[in-house]
Amino acid sequence: MKLPLLLMMPLLLMGCLGSRAPEAEVVLQTEYAKQNIPIQERPKAVQFPPVDWYVVTEDNLEEKLAELEQKTGNVVFFAITPKGYENLALGIAEMRRYIKDTQAIIGYYEDALAEEPKEETITE
Repeated sequence: MKLPLLLMMPLLLMGCLGSRAPEAEVVLQTEYAKQNIPIQERPKAVQFPPVDWYVVTEDNLEEKLAELEQKTGNVVFFAITPKGYENLALGIAEMRRYIKDTQAIIGYYEDALAEEPKEETITE
């Protein structure tokens, strides 16, 4: 039993050597795909309704009280100190800066994703 097995072994090994496939050539190809991110519509601009400001001092206190009572029917004061008014103005300026910076970043990404390059316009 061992003899036929020993005789068949070299035949099997030779058969494996003869059926060797030719080496395939490996080709690497890089393809760049454009991102398909739709540009979203910008939000509607903020519209602030008008606000009436009155400067009330000791000299015009009675006059402004009568004017407010005539216009509104009530007398209500919202008081702010000069330092508080300065802080309010600084806070609004900081908010404007943040919004402008955000708009610049959004504009950068919109331009980067746009199909055709846009002409730059300088506005002051």
